[in-house]
Amino acid sequence: MNPDTNTDISYPSFCHPLGDGRLQCDLCPRACRLREGQRGLCFVRGARHGRVELLTYGRSSGFCIDPIEKKPLHHFLPGTPVLSFGTAGCNLTCDYCQNWDISKSRAADTLATEASPEQIARAAHSHGARSVAYTYNDPVIFLEYACDTAQACHALGVKNVAVTAGYISPGARERFFADMDAANIDLKAFSEDFYRQHCGGQLGPVLETLEYLKQESTIWVEITTLLIPGLNDSNAELTALCAWIREHLGRDVPLHFSAFHPDFKLRQLPPTPAATLTRARQIARDHGLHYVYTGNVHDRAGASTWCSGCDALLIERDWYQLGTWALSPGGTCRACGTPCAGVFEATPGDWGARRQPLGLHP
Repeated sequence: MNPDTNTDISYPSFCHPLGDGRLQCDLCPRACRLREGQRGLCFVRGARHGRVELLTYGRSSGFCIDPIEKKPLHHFLPGTPVLSFGTAGCNLTCDYCQNWDISKSRAADTLATEASPEQIARAAHSHGARSVAYTYNDPVIFLEYACDTAQACHALGVKNVAVTAGYISPGARERFFADMDAANIDLKAFSEDFYRQHCGGQLGPVLETLEYLKQESTIWVEITTLLIPGLNDSNAELTALCAWIREHLGRDVPLHFSAFHPDFKLRQLPPTPAATLTRARQIARDHGLHYVYTGNVHDRAGASTWCSGCDALLIERDWYQLGTWALSPGGTCRACGTPCAGVFEATPGDWGARRQPLGLHP
């Protein structure tokens, strides 16, 4: 396989021709219009031989085994290791991106590691990773590589996790998520103005992705919102966000509020105060959401899982290290028997907070 091209034509090209000789990419709502040889804003997809292809298939920016809680997923196989990898580029232009060196990269040397889907699946299996996460940049833009890897993982009993902004078109959405077992959707704000001004995108398609996942799939879903001081952390916006989640997704979807650290083009803003995360968590709990977390700060209470029935401590977390485990083997509260929503096993994993970089060699 030539790593510079996607030679597998079994996937739709997610494009259609325009009257002026260009191709419109239909993978995401950005709808890039490309002439032969041009790449889209995402960097990794381009017009070639009358199709829009993934031009970086089989090439990655690196591999690492992380705790699943780092994705963050708190209700999907807690305590287990996940093999994480990404590529380069992104289909959004977030001016505060905290992985900007990867997601904003337009350099081929960012994609220094070559690995086939089968190699990745074997590496995950041999290192005891229970799942593979498609992350760091947005995996929807390397759909073919991600889906081929996900299928190879399933063949070895390894599960798949998408960490994505959910900015994807309906046809591609169904294909991409067909091979995923869990997803964390980065809901960047609850404002069209924010998406337009700070992400170069739209809120609507992201909400459609969330509704699709909850209503038309069996994928386990969690949501993360990075709170940026003065931009998306007002009481009014947080109230609207929580009300929408409760009405459209239900009370059991875990919601993570994460702290912003000045980066990329928004270095002039201050970090998110811990009090902002606590306030956001309280607003969400007041709206009846059962599982609300704080992230990127040290907050044992805000990182731990509490029973929605009796408020007993179910899963204690200190950063990524698990402590108290009060779930029954059936996933219910040992104190009152209330089920805890999620994908749990009889006992938690013991990976802890370790981070293990991997070198995969062809």
